Amino acid sequence: MEQKMRDIEAETTVQKEASKIFHKGNTPVTLKFHDVVYKAKATKKEQKIILSGVTGMVQPGEILAILGPSGSGKTTLLTALGGRLGGKLSGTITYNGKLFSNSMKKSIGFVTQEDILYAHLTVTETLVFTSLLRLPNSFTKQEKIEHAKSVLSLLGLTKCKDSIIGKPMLRGVSGGERKRVSIGQEMLINPSLLFLDEPTSGLDSTTAQKIVSNLWELAIGGRTVVMTIHQPSSRIYHMFHTVLLLSEGIPLYYGKGSEAMEYFSGVGYEPAIAMNPSDFLLDLANGVYSDQSNEDHALNKQKLVSAHKNCFDAKWKPIILDENPDNNDDESQSRIEDSGFGKWSTTWWQQFTVLLKRDLKERKHEPFSALRICKVIVIALITGLLWYRSNISQLQDQIGLLFFINSFWAVLPFYKAIFTFPQEATMLEKERSSGMYRLSSYFISRIIVDLPVELILLTIYLFIIYFMTGLKLNVLNFLYTLFTLLLDVLVSQGLGLAIGAIIMDTKSAITLGSIILLSFVLAVGFYVRHVPTFIAWIKYISINYYIYKLFLGSQYDINETYPCPNGKCLISEFPLIKQMGDLHLQGQLMALLPLLIMLIGYRIVAYIALMRIGVTKKISI
Repeated sequence: MEQKMRDIEAETTVQKEASKIFHKGNTPVTLKFHDVVYKAKATKKEQKIILSGVTGMVQPGEILAILGPSGSGKTTLLTALGGRLGGKLSGTITYNGKLFSNSMKKSIGFVTQEDILYAHLTVTETLVFTSLLRLPNSFTKQEKIEHAKSVLSLLGLTKCKDSIIGKPMLRGVSGGERKRVSIGQEMLINPSLLFLDEPTSGLDSTTAQKIVSNLWELAIGGRTVVMTIHQPSSRIYHMFHTVLLLSEGIPLYYGKGSEAMEYFSGVGYEPAIAMNPSDFLLDLANGVYSDQSNEDHALNKQKLVSAHKNCFDAKWKPIILDENPDNNDDESQSRIEDSGFGKWSTTWWQQFTVLLKRDLKERKHEPFSALRICKVIVIALITGLLWYRSNISQLQDQIGLLFFINSFWAVLPFYKAIFTFPQEATMLEKERSSGMYRLSSYFISRIIVDLPVELILLTIYLFIIYFMTGLKLNVLNFLYTLFTLLLDVLVSQGLGLAIGAIIMDTKSAITLGSIILLSFVLAVGFYVRHVPTFIAWIKYISINYYIYKLFLGSQYDINETYPCPNGKCLISEFPLIKQMGDLHLQGQLMALLPLLIMLIGYRIVAYIALMRIGVTKKISI
């Protein structure tokens, strides 16, 4: 018991020391927003107003809570205030009297409602990798690591520091701990202004209170905190300094949280019984009011809107408008949309190496999983047994073997690659929106991380089947076959990456990919020798066609013969080989060139498709 008390005291001491560091903060920020309006397309001809003339402010040391029912525009407003919303946004949003700028971007933390984290990384690894990417090079690597540990202590995550994050089918940290890790990622940059979207969503009341208590402590340290919340408990509600109530994008109340009940009582709406203020406010935002007889009535929302406007104009408008910049027209917000992220915190090489290391740690459980290795070995053994000791006298069978290897190793990496970017779209959007790294450093690290795995697995497969199936036992022939197989994997992988990046929906991508692969296989001419002219052109864009030609060149010499009814015939005259054209060096080079173009071209297409993700503003590449 005494040891436990000492541990608690030690952890409290560490938290206090970490708190001192982070309470220093950056330059305090006063956020003001005036007459913010946002419209979105409802139909081709009509636009829906999501936010309508929302005005307010929040100062350092305060928490502004944006309340309202689902669909009231809370998240849209938060995203706009965080400088992350594109589209038809008008009004003025200022930070210490200035519009959004590159320097301000580095002082803002933004925590999304969904905890977007890598499941197989530990809490410490998650924060350390984020620290290495987001903190500038004015910090040494060791200082960045220590900084991450300080955040970990500040948020009370020491006990779970070595636990993995987890996911629905993988046990990890609790929901409250996951949320604190998400907050910790933003706290690493020691933000002056912190935005949080529904930080208590899905948490029990006790855990939710702990999260808000953490935020309250951060606020009183000099930060400006803005959060959306759906239905807080009364204990949580009383931690809010200021409350903004929205109903269908229209503000019904803006002011001190402690004065809300008194305000609504003054305009004719008073709860019949003592109740949680947030519950009463949500009833009003939903257009429902219970009177003294406990009957529900549809309230006059226009009355509330008018009352809010009159009260706001008298009390808050002069204060909010006193620091607005000269350019205070409806289009001033567009300047926010056009601003870039400016210089990166770290170099391209640093980003690449950190991302590569993170990818390897996150995916180390995947590549060499027992199931995947067993699958490759079993299929190799089945292949070897089916074509066991085939030789040139069974030329048709040997060609069938080469075509099977071609098709199998085109399909396997293709479908794996299709899932790559759709599965990481939310993570990429989150991290790119915070300016964590260049898209190019992410892209290169992501396509490199799987290469050693694919090379090792296909080499194991080829070693097993090569000596079982009677293929040419010659080092050059083996290496040529291995090179062709590797090229098959890389080009097919590139096609999968491109399709996945373009469509960003796994089901649709798989459907389209299946059609493309099937067309490529059938157009080669192995199954249909007399392909109609109007569809025969497909083979010239088919990966399988060129790989098949290289496979034939890796095993057969143009002057070789094989047993035929007439005695011995030239291999070049065998129908399935003859239709493939020239197998000389020139013919092989002509098959290699399109594959090299595809190898690079598909990846360029994937990269260009990814550029649209998370880009609501111009981002340097």
